[in-house]
Amino acid sequence: MAYFPFFMDLKGRTGLIVGGGRIALHKIEKLVPFEPVLEVCAPSVLPEIEAIDGLVLHRTAFREEYLHGKAFVIAATDDRMLNREVSALCREKNIPVNVVDDRDYCTFLFPSLVQKGSLTVGICTAGASPTAARWTKERIADMIPERFDAVLDYLEQQRSTVKVCVREEARRSAVFKELFAACMEKGGPLEPEETLEILHRYSTLQ
Repeated sequence: MAYFPFFMDLKGRTGLIVGGGRIALHKIEKLVPFEPVLEVCAPSVLPEIEAIDGLVLHRTAFREEYLHGKAFVIAATDDRMLNREVSALCREKNIPVNVVDDRDYCTFLFPSLVQKGSLTVGICTAGASPTAARWTKERIADMIPERFDAVLDYLEQQRSTVKVCVREEARRSAVFKELFAACMEKGGPLEPEETLEILHRYSTLQ
């Protein structure tokens, strides 16, 4: 069965990582750029985890109380029975849970990510083949132009101006398409005069 790719704003939301080893570290490193508040519970944690700013460390074994108020949970220990216990408790409490290497006990899967600035591409094979996910990730990463993140930042900056200058939704959509196409042809963001030239052709304030 395919999984639907929800994209959620994790900034400021609290997640729990159960486990303090290499797998937990990998998940934490993937999550940190999205600015959640992360708690980690494990009797011992890797120095690399300790070195990550902003983590809340519970240097104890998992306790059910740690689930309180969590937006999501990742069970990443090397104890399969503990991971499944965490999964069962999360399901009872309707907390989204990912159990590493145990798809049947997950309510969400952790995708392979391609990230460049505000662009995020999530790749999921429904657990069928991590190798296929990595293969796809590498090819998607190769397709993304070098300055694509700068182009997205530029287009975001133009949104308020375009909304003021171009009142009709259809014309506004055409402006964004032309701005994007011009950025792709140039290989980066447009200069102010180049932007104004395009806006002038569509502006409804003339």
